[in-house]
Order: sequence, then structure tokens, then C-alpha cells
Amino acid sequence: MFIDRFLFPLALIIVSGFVAMMASVADANETLYNEHCGGCHGVDRLGGMGPALFPENLARLRRSEAEKIIAQGRVATQMPAFNEKLSSEQLQSVLNFIYTSPAQIPEIALPQIKASHVIHNPIETLPNKPVFDADPLNLFLVVEMGDHHATILDGDKLEPIFRFPTRFALHGGPKYSPDGRFVYLASRDGWVSKFDLYNLKYVAEIRVGINTRNIAVSADGKTVIAANYLPRTLVLLNAKDLTPLQLIDIKDEKGNTSRVSAVYTAPPRNSFIAAFKDISEVWEIPYNDKATALPVYTGVMHDYRAESGEDSLVDKRHFPIRRIKLETVLDDFFFDPPYQHLIGASREGNQGQVVNLVVGRKIADIEIPGMPHLGSGINWTFEDKTILATPNLKENIVSFISLGDWKVFKKIETAGAGFFMRSHQNSRYVWVDAMLSKNKDKIHVIDKQTLEIVKTLQPSIGKTAAHVEFDRYGKYVLLSIAEMDGALVIYDANTLEEIKRLPMKKPSGKYNVYNKINYESGTSH
Repeated sequence: MFIDRFLFPLALIIVSGFVAMMASVADANETLYNEHCGGCHGVDRLGGMGPALFPENLARLRRSEAEKIIAQGRVATQMPAFNEKLSSEQLQSVLNFIYTSPAQIPEIALPQIKASHVIHNPIETLPNKPVFDADPLNLFLVVEMGDHHATILDGDKLEPIFRFPTRFALHGGPKYSPDGRFVYLASRDGWVSKFDLYNLKYVAEIRVGINTRNIAVSADGKTVIAANYLPRTLVLLNAKDLTPLQLIDIKDEKGNTSRVSAVYTAPPRNSFIAAFKDISEVWEIPYNDKATALPVYTGVMHDYRAESGEDSLVDKRHFPIRRIKLETVLDDFFFDPPYQHLIGASREGNQGQVVNLVVGRKIADIEIPGMPHLGSGINWTFEDKTILATPNLKENIVSFISLGDWKVFKKIETAGAGFFMRSHQNSRYVWVDAMLSKNKDKIHVIDKQTLEIVKTLQPSIGKTAAHVEFDRYGKYVLLSIAEMDGALVIYDANTLEEIKRLPMKKPSGKYNVYNKINYESGTSH
């Protein structure tokens, strides 16, 4: 008893001392960050001249790479080198700070979103005619992650037309206006940009979040929606100039919040579909009065018009929510061609779900091993039935699913776990990478009618081969060597022979205008 009475207070003293010491270390780390980093990245880490610095924003940046950037700076950016200003211990302190989540999740409310809004070139001042001699529907936008630029490529001549700087770390894929003239870009640290492909100029920009997942554009071209990890919101914008329209806090009926897994447009339904990482729901958000579903308003929403007092805004649209409750969360998803069903999967399990959007509930399970990347799935007709093929983020397989009976009827083994899968309605082949494995330099070509690998390519030994995209006609295949000294490798889609290479700085995605605005079955949406 005496020992207990003596040891318990002593333990409290030791624990209290440890907590105080850790708090002191955290304060010292923050002070060091504010002194050397706060001027560009913000004392609140929300970003400024430099990107936001939170663990969520740095998820794809290895700590060793971040350490190298702080020490040596980043080429072609305003990031300086700190190896002569900071000791190795101080550098580790800064790293510890930026890779630690804040005690309170930062928020960006509608007034802050509006304050970030910038009009670079009003649409009314820009001619409705391309300033270049190329088919505007056969352009590619190639994202170069290495130095945060994008290249506009002529899909017929296979030559660059224009290269321009982008915001830090574009994420989630660019989206086009229905006529293909404008492209909307989203950066990892929350900036949404509108770029005029005809005049090669930015139209407008706005910051909608701290860590943004992806964006979607309505089929009528009037609305852009942005999905955020941080804060946990959806933000709706007027597509014309990116004026904020509405902010939706992501919460279920019990008040649980969630990051947004992804949001896509469902053209025949005239609505957006969103899935979440932390709550078991899918939301349908109609964007015009032609929407298929009759929505039910149950979300926590903020109307910019009401909160700002600017009731004179011309655009007074309101976006209600239709909730569909599920048994588990969905990390990504795929639509069947009529957009009546959503096929999704969780990164935590081996089972997919089929959600009927007409009746608003799950109707089937699909046994899929590993971690299927359904957001990169594609469909085509095989033996008089429509099938879905999906790569896998964990397993060395491609799964083939029959749409309608929702069965995996075939699996083929690949060289490694893959991320992207692409084809074209005019091509007999499907291309799938193995970029998440030790065989990252290999890419498979699969025959769409035999469902077998017919060729394995190795464009650059030891270098990551990823993200294939076809041109408008299915004549050429463009592939990325995703390295700083990388390239865009162009193949003949029929003979599978290499045609040419264009040097680029860590090219990632490349997005063909025609294929995207027509929702070509061989590419993701």
C-alpha cells in the first residue's frame, strides 16, 4: 500500500514532465518552422506563395524526398535550399512539424474562399477561336509533375503547342467544358484553375480547400464541384468564372465527418455523385432541373449568397442532396454505361458493392481480391455482353466483371500491381501498367476479345511506365515515363511499335479533349 501511494504520485510527475517536454519540443519545432517557412507556406501551414504543408498534403511525398527538397531546394520553383541555414537537427525538427497533424482541423469557410477568387482574363475579352492551327478536339493536356507545368500537345502532329506553369501538384485529373474549349485544373493544396485552351490563358482561379481530392464538371457546363480531404467539404462553383455558389459540410446523420473519396458527374442523370472515405454513404447532387432523381435535402450546407449578404447574384441555384446509405465506405467507383449503377470498393476489404442509383440502394456484392482500382476501370463489349475490367492496387491481377450479373468471370496475372488501365472503342487492345511494383517499368497489352496478354513492353528499363491515353481516333497511344528525366512515348495503337519520344519532366496524366468530353468508354471520367 505504501509503495502504491509513493509510486502513483511519482508516475504522475514523470508523465507530466514528459508531456511538458514534448510540448516544449513541439513549440520549438513550430518556432523554427515559422522563422524559415511561414513566410511562403503560411504560419498556419495553409499555404501562400508555397503549398500547404500538412500530412494530408504530403501523403505522396516520401519523408526522405521532403528532407532533400528542404536541404537542396526545388528546381524551377521559388523553393530555396536551407542546407546552409539549418543544421541536420533543425531540418529534422521542421520535418517533424510539417508531418504532424494540427490539434484542430483547419477550416476554409465561404468568405475565405471568396477572398481567394481571382479573375485573370474575363471570358468576354477572349476570342472564341483558337490561336493555333490544330484540331482543338484532338489536343492533349499533359501534366508534368516534375516542375509543375502542363503541356498542350497536338494529337495529330504529336508536337507540343504550348507549355505553361500550374499550381503545385495537380491532382485528380483535369476536366473539360462540354465544348472542349476550357480545362479545369485542381491542385493538391486546394486551388481550382480555369484555363482557356483557345487563347492559352488562365481565366480564373479560386482556392476551395487545403487538400483537394478531385473536381468534376456538370454535363451542361454550368457547374464545377470540388471534393476535399481537408477541410471535409464539397464546394460548388459557377463554371463561367469560378464564383463560389455553395459549400457542403460532409456529415452523416450522427454528425460524423468524412473526407471525400471522389466526385464525378453522371451526365444522363444530370447530377454529381460523391463517395466518402469515412462514412458509409453515397450522395447524389442534382445540378439542374432535368435531374433523374428527386433529391432529399438532409445535408449541412452553406449558401454563399446568404452568408455574404450579396443577394443580387445572378446565379441563385441551390444544390440539394440525395443520400444513399451503404454498409461500408467506398474509396473509388465506376459507372455502368447507362449510369444506372455504381460499382465501388473499399481499400480495406476484398469486396465490391453494386449500388442501383434508380432505387437508391445496394443490390449486389462482387468478390474482388486485393484493392481494385475501379476509378480507373473501363468497359467494352465481349461476347455480346458489357464487361468491366479493373487493375488492382495490391494484387498482380486484372479482374473482368460481367455487368448485369455482377460476377468476376476471369482474372489474369500481371507483372505487378497496377494503377491505370486504358483503351479506345477503335482499338482491339487494353493497356495496363504495373507501376506499383518492382516491375514498374513494364506495361501489358491485352487483347479485348481473348482477354489475354499479347505483349509486354518495357519502354525504359528501370523507369516507371504509367498512364496510357489514346488520341481522338484511337490511332496513337501515349505513355508516360514518369521520371524527372522522363518522356512521353508514342506508339502506333495497331502495330504497337514506338513512333517517337518527347522529353518531359516527370509526365503523369495526359488527357485527350475529345475522349474526355465524350466519356469514351476506354478512359476514366
